[in-house]
Amino acid sequence: MSSENAMVAHNIRLLRERRGLSLAELARRSKLAKQTLSRLEQGSGNPTVDTLFAIAAALGVPVARLVAERQTSVIVQRGDEVVWECGAGFESRALGLVYGSGVVENYLLRVGGRAGGASEPHPTGTLEHLYVVSGRVRVGPEDSPVELSAGDSVRYPGDRPHVYESLDGESVVHVVVSVPYGGGRR
Repeated sequence: MSSENAMVAHNIRLLRERRGLSLAELARRSKLAKQTLSRLEQGSGNPTVDTLFAIAAALGVPVARLVAERQTSVIVQRGDEVVWECGAGFESRALGLVYGSGVVENYLLRVGGRAGGASEPHPTGTLEHLYVVSGRVRVGPEDSPVELSAGDSVRYPGDRPHVYESLDGESVVHVVVSVPYGGGRR
């Protein structure tokens, strides 16, 4: 089995199961044969572009979610390295993408003192997107936190133990927690 087929197989199965769909129901929704879907989930099929689009539509996701490896690494954007896009009377900066298949929670956190705080893992597949509004913080996975200053942002897996620690008295951060469909709230 090629690594591409294994990735597509994993993504289809994961998305189908998160939505609580049987192979038969996905077959019905995508108008594909159950046997075709079974082979794809086993990594032995070689899907056409039309097949991938039919599956993606039936699952309610962009086709990129089927063919892209799920990134669980930490991704940092430094405030002085980003590009602001100009609009009519405003400027915007993208902080990251959140796919619409689940619950998206927004928080403004005041993080104080050097003691820091730990957060238990959220449901599997959860991502946290954090933007530093003021101060300096150490945040991210418990085993590999990163230090950030005002204007910096980071995305990291929220389904592992993670920490929030201010390095400057009180810091303020904006956190977006994206919990996949079926993961429920924390």
